[in-house]
Amino acid sequence: MAGLKDYSNEHVGRNRDKIEEHIREILRLMGEDVEREGLIETPARVTRMYEEIFAGYSVDPREVLGVTFDERHEELVIIKDIVYYSQCEHHMAPFFGKIHVGYLPSGKIAGLSKFARLVEAVTRRLQVQERITSEIADILVEVLHPQGVMVIVEGEHLCMCSRGVKKPGSKTVTSAVRGRFTSDSALRAEFLSLVKE
Repeated sequence: MAGLKDYSNEHVGRNRDKIEEHIREILRLMGEDVEREGLIETPARVTRMYEEIFAGYSVDPREVLGVTFDERHEELVIIKDIVYYSQCEHHMAPFFGKIHVGYLPSGKIAGLSKFARLVEAVTRRLQVQERITSEIADILVEVLHPQGVMVIVEGEHLCMCSRGVKKPGSKTVTSAVRGRFTSDSALRAEFLSLVKE
């Protein structure tokens, strides 16, 4: 299956002219001269950027996991430090960070690159960090039927760093636990220990 980088938001593509027109009007309403050299191509550039950063709308995150494999491995699998970029649905400001995924297979595994593609499919849309965390955990449960899943998402939100309270460097950490991770404190501790290394 193609990587998410090969996708673009088909809705933006179909509505390119309208989106460019609206961006031009927003710039004008902010007091900008939309005919000055630096802004003439900005509506088209922003529209192309939207096609890329919102590509997740054109992909079903469940399908991104692709082919799974029957495998007897039933020990902890961790994919950590998956870098992501997303857009806050409240301010349309970027937020970014790392995602750590751990799962305990029950006879079915996915290729390791599929986890990064899942992260892209979920994050490349308007989001909140809490939903990203839960969606990734729930999709893994739905597709892989593991004994358990744990997801930790770290994020730095520009809507908090560059505006509002203006606290650059502050990070938000969210987690989701499913299956055996909810009741097995030793398993959770093992995951957290390995993620910190």
